[in-house]
Amino acid sequence: MTVALITHPACLEHDTGPWHPERPDRLRRVLQALEHPHFSTLLRDLAPLATEEQLLRVHPPEYVQGILSVSPEPGQRVALDADTIMSTGSREAALRAAGGAVMAVDAVMEGWAKQVFVAARPPGHHAERDRPMGFCLFANAAIAARHAQARWGLSRVAVVDFDVHHGNGTQDIFQADPTLFYASSHQYPCYPGTGSAEERGVGNIVNAPLPPGSGGPAFREAWEVLILPALEAFQPELLIISAGFDAHKADPLAQLRLEAADFGWLTGELMRLARAQCQGRVVSLLEGGYDLDALAESAAVHVRALMDG
Repeated sequence: MTVALITHPACLEHDTGPWHPERPDRLRRVLQALEHPHFSTLLRDLAPLATEEQLLRVHPPEYVQGILSVSPEPGQRVALDADTIMSTGSREAALRAAGGAVMAVDAVMEGWAKQVFVAARPPGHHAERDRPMGFCLFANAAIAARHAQARWGLSRVAVVDFDVHHGNGTQDIFQADPTLFYASSHQYPCYPGTGSAEERGVGNIVNAPLPPGSGGPAFREAWEVLILPALEAFQPELLIISAGFDAHKADPLAQLRLEAADFGWLTGELMRLARAQCQGRVVSLLEGGYDLDALAESAAVHVRALMDG
């Protein structure tokens, strides 16, 4: 399978401060892991800037302009909320992260790549239509899904999310639209407080909350019994993955107990479904993961599974 890696050096210039968990070293470590000879066949390209038209398919104009107008002086940072930070480099980084997601959709639809991993930051799945939160500025996965519909005419696009935190932003954007599907496994209760099993949208939302301390067996059962059958029934024409690796047992921000092999297993299952349902078209977007060793190992296992799928 032809797999592409999309990233951009500008994503390293999003400076959240010396003690912030969503720090540039996260991306550096992922990219270092993907320099291993195992990944020599990856196609590599640079993320473009998202256009306002692409952002406006998800976010209202006043929100987009509000984020783009934040312009801290060099060395300074602006806190949008308690943990969502913007620095001088954040505007471009956010546009590259969203633009990379859009480019990934074009790549799999044009056919020059079958699967794409977008290694970019800031992440996106907590950004709601009109509110930044949880380290996120723009809703990258939702922007990618809307682009797939607007440019490529797809009628059913799915986002699945295995980050340890529920993707409230993606759910907020999708929940009233039956042409979009969102499913998430996540620790519950945990930040941001959403993601109960009762949150079903218009039948297009599937949440699999996992109690703190849950490990690989519970995670795999949630996907096998609940999420994968619902995803298969939706029959997506494109599969987008919000790939957060903070459910790893070493991660400091939550209390699930997964290992890298669990992410590899799920990626393989998603690849099998994608081959059957949507010609193997998979776009994967980096979300969370805050222990650097666990993040690097897990992301490498995930990309290897995309390549082997």
